[in-house]
Amino acid sequence: MKHKNICSIIGSLVLVVVSMSFLYAKEKAEVQVTTEKLAEKIYMLQDSSGMGNTVVLTGDDGVLMVDTKAEGSVDKLLAKITELCEKPIRFAIITHWHFDHVGGNIQVAKIGATIIAHENVRKQMRVEHDMKLLNTKVPPSPEIAQPLVTFKKELTFHLNGEDVKIFHVKPGHTDGDAVIFFQNANVIHMGDLYFEGLYPYIGIYSGGSINGMIEVIHQILPMINEKTKVVPGHGPLSNKAKLQEYVSMLTTIRNKVSRLMQKNYTMEEVIAAKPTHVFDEKWGKGFLSPDQFTKLVYMDLSPKLP
Repeated sequence: MKHKNICSIIGSLVLVVVSMSFLYAKEKAEVQVTTEKLAEKIYMLQDSSGMGNTVVLTGDDGVLMVDTKAEGSVDKLLAKITELCEKPIRFAIITHWHFDHVGGNIQVAKIGATIIAHENVRKQMRVEHDMKLLNTKVPPSPEIAQPLVTFKKELTFHLNGEDVKIFHVKPGHTDGDAVIFFQNANVIHMGDLYFEGLYPYIGIYSGGSINGMIEVIHQILPMINEKTKVVPGHGPLSNKAKLQEYVSMLTTIRNKVSRLMQKNYTMEEVIAAKPTHVFDEKWGKGFLSPDQFTKLVYMDLSPKLP
C-alpha cells in the first residue's frame, strides 16, 4: 500500500474534535430539552444541540434513566425529568463512556442515583485517553462519575411494570457499548451504535470499528419488529426499517472503501473516489462530512492506526 499522508489523517481527526467541541459549546449556551412520549411511562428526551438522546422510565418505583447527556445539558435534563415524575431518579444506565452520554453523571450521582454500565465503561472512565498525534488528552473521570455497578454480559431491571434488559454487545462504537431494551413497551435504546440521519462517529481508539457496528446491528435486528420504537444515540426516533437502511449504508460504504484499499489507493485517492456519494444527501449533513467519514473508515480499516 502507498504511504499514507499522516498530515491529512491528523487534519481529519482535528476537524472531528473541533466539531464536537463546537457542538458542546453551543449545547452549553443554548440547550433546550424536549420530550417525546414513547409509551405510557417511557419518554425520550432530546436537546437542541444534538447531544446524546436520553430515555427515562417513570413510575411509583422511581425513575430509571439511560444516559445523562453532556455536562451543560444536565440541569435542564433533570428539571424536565422532575416534570415527568415526582419520584427520585434511582438508576442511570450508561450506554458508553463518551462525554455527551456521561456528562451529567456527577449531578445524577449527587442526588442519589446508582450509575450502572458495562465494566469496560468504568475502565475507560478511570484512565487518561491520549488522542495520538492530536495533542488532545481526556483526563480520568472523578470517582463519583464512574459507574458504581458494572456488568459483563447482561442485566435485567423489573421496575414500574417494565422488564428492562441491558446487554453488552461486541465492540462497535466502543468496547463498552450497551443496548437497553424495554421489552413490554417494545422500545430499544441503541446508544451510539446508531446515528439516525448522519454519519456516525466510530470510537476507533477505544475498541470501536465499523465492522463491529455492522455485526452488532445485524445481531439486534431479529430481536425487534416493525412496531419497535428505536432510539438512536443521536437523531430522531426511528424504527426497524430505518435501522436496516442505516446498516445497509454502513455496509455499502465499508465495502467500497475496502475494495479501493485492496487496490492500493491512498487515503486521498479513496476520498476522491467518493464512496459515500449516493448516501450524502441524507447522511452527510451532520458534524461528520462525507470526506471526514470516509477518512474515519479508511483509518479504521487500515492495518495500524496512526
